[in-house]
Amino acid sequence: MTTPTATPTAATPGAPALTPAPTRPLTLARTTATAARVLRQLSHDPRTIALLMLIPCVMLFLLRYVFDGSPRTFDSIGASLLGIFPLITMFLVTSIATLRERTSGTLERLLAMPLGKGDLIAGYALAFGALAIVQSALATGLAVWFLGLDVTGSPWLLLLVALLDALLGTALGLFVSAFAASEFQAVQFMPAVIFPQLLLCGLFTPRDRMHPALEAVSDVLPMSYAVDGMNEVLRHTDMTTTFVRDALIVAGCALLVLALGAATLKRRTA
Repeated sequence: MTTPTATPTAATPGAPALTPAPTRPLTLARTTATAARVLRQLSHDPRTIALLMLIPCVMLFLLRYVFDGSPRTFDSIGASLLGIFPLITMFLVTSIATLRERTSGTLERLLAMPLGKGDLIAGYALAFGALAIVQSALATGLAVWFLGLDVTGSPWLLLLVALLDALLGTALGLFVSAFAASEFQAVQFMPAVIFPQLLLCGLFTPRDRMHPALEAVSDVLPMSYAVDGMNEVLRHTDMTTTFVRDALIVAGCALLVLALGAATLKRRTA
């Protein structure tokens, strides 16, 4: 008869080091469960919902009547800001909401469960992505059908770019939350992450008229391609190859930043 042997522990001299259980692959069930939990929590915070849904619409409304005497000016920059406003609001809300879960210990408890980092990041992205769809649809509908934004192309293409911009803002918010210790620090990342892109994206002046060094920097910033994509819809009746390229770059940047967010998920837990 075989005699059972004791399992070696850390205290046993010469015992092999214990290895953590392998990370489980991403699954739809765990991802959707995470997304549902995040949405339930957000449903109890009406101020956050109001910020997400109303602020881009309010900003577009104010912009329209700031240029009340020059409607063509609103047409020229309104489409670009239709993508920029959702990016900024999603960045702020996502970074703060995720940081709260890090500092409260929620993420640490979730990571102790059989839940992969991919499930967590994908669940957060899915939850905030659902809100981004509603936000982008409201802002696009307001700009095109109520404020009279004159676009040559399809409004659905405007909605697509606005949605990709909102998802990019979500990804950036998830990523920077790993490097902040408080909500105030999370907000402080906005000048470092958002403002340079805002200045160099081509909103204020065409990028090819900038200093060559700044133009080179703008070529690697995702917001530049978001603005370029909006301008393609503004000027062309059909979907152009440039529009497809710009949309794919914005989407690819969002996926890349989400992957970086998963890699830094353990950096800040309470």
